[in-house]
Amino acid sequence: MSTKGFTDEFKVEAVKQVTERGYPVAEVSKRVGVSTHSLYQWIRQYSVPESERLATKDQQAEIKRLKAELKRVTEERDILKKAAGNKAKTSG
Repeated sequence: MSTKGFTDEFKVEAVKQVTERGYPVAEVSKRVGVSTHSLYQWIRQYSVPESERLATKDQQAEIKRLKAELKRVTEERDILKKAAGNKAKTSG
């Protein structure tokens, strides 16, 4: 599996050929040397304005951070529950 690193500018230009100039996806993908699947992903990704893409990226980062924090707090709660349960058993 080849993992060529295409620049954002390259991807945007490929997407514009489909969305603005009306070329078929199969033709553009063949001409620029990428799979139609990749080009469809780029269309989905780059057809959204950059400001919205950045906002979505920020939201995803915040969600990831919050999930990690929730996991940590849940683990701490579980530890404290066990400690409280053990203390009740030994003192009662």
